[in-house]
Amino acid sequence: MSRIIFHIDVNSAFLSWTAVKLLREGKADIRLVPSVVSGDPNDRRSIITAASIPAKKLGIKTAQPVSMALRTCPSLVIVGGDWTWFKQCSEGFIDICRSFSPVLQQFSIDECFIDMTQRCTPEQAVSVATRLKDRVREELGFTVNVGIGSNKLLAKMASDFEKPDKVHTLWQSEVEQKMWPLGVRDLLWVGKKTEERLTAYGIDTIGQLAQLEMGPLTRLVGQKFAHQLHENANGRDDSPVETERAEAKSISAERTFSHDYTDPKDIDRALFNVACIVAHRIRRHDFRASTVSMFIKYKDFSVVQRQTSLSQPTDVTAVILNEARRMLREVWDGTTPIRQVGLGVSKLTHESVIQMSLFEDPKLDYYRAWDRQYDAQKARAEDARMLAYEKHGADTGKIQEG
Repeated sequence: MSRIIFHIDVNSAFLSWTAVKLLREGKADIRLVPSVVSGDPNDRRSIITAASIPAKKLGIKTAQPVSMALRTCPSLVIVGGDWTWFKQCSEGFIDICRSFSPVLQQFSIDECFIDMTQRCTPEQAVSVATRLKDRVREELGFTVNVGIGSNKLLAKMASDFEKPDKVHTLWQSEVEQKMWPLGVRDLLWVGKKTEERLTAYGIDTIGQLAQLEMGPLTRLVGQKFAHQLHENANGRDDSPVETERAEAKSISAERTFSHDYTDPKDIDRALFNVACIVAHRIRRHDFRASTVSMFIKYKDFSVVQRQTSLSQPTDVTAVILNEARRMLREVWDGTTPIRQVGLGVSKLTHESVIQMSLFEDPKLDYYRAWDRQYDAQKARAEDARMLAYEKHGADTGKIQEG
């Protein structure tokens, strides 16, 4: 039986949620004027995390510095974000979606998939999706787009069609008409560099990509990614809607030394190595972590450990590593020999790290670029001495390495 998948995406989430809050306080609707949400409205160096439709029409984009946006629109309305309120809005939105189907996968703080295969027929899907989006607008005060498809890829592609407050379908039978004419960059997972390679070869649309033979495509992007692109361009995706119960609970890595270490530089290097592996595994599974823990084992096999909670979920190696370094300073005197060091993360979520980072370290763009490079070179970068394995335990839902 063909699946029926909904992808629900909040329209301009942070700005819409902020607008709802301001309206409740009796203030004007910032969605109707050029406006943005940023970490610190009074700091021109602050980064824009959301922009209204009127602002976007002026060319203002997310991730721009406020100073650049003000040069484009001196009268721009700038407001700060309220993370507690955002979480409340997100939870309300997810609760409504879950009332339509318990088979729900939260993809980020403002979007989710639900499997409606057992809940409606294809003929009923549009009316059910319309009812869902209308409930969100009427009960919560903001709008969503709902994409309907026979798999997660098509549903997500459909939700990106005309916005806001719309329902769109993209069934397998509609791929050639609705998806193939789109630019190749519109295909999920196609980034700027991949687009450049494809367009340089003369592949400008998703349809051209779908009909490209595997030989040339493999030479352009590599064998594994070529297969994924070919399947996706043809509208094929068999990934399930994974409920939270199937998710991993934690990810960890450890390193046992060939001899006891006492040099702080050696210990830090080992901590760096395990942080790289843990963060890479987080990103590979599309997780972010809210809790970081670390431990050290002494030569007498006694263990000391610490754990800390992050203000926001992250998948950035440097953020995780710096927390581990801080905890190491708390538990180690700098001289006692260490036999083993380990690092773990837990309280995993699929919430988007980029959208939630309202008060970012300005170096985060550099850290993320470094992470992307590491991920691309992971096979060569992993330490050959690391005793690493990955185990998916159905009983604990835990991914372990060590």
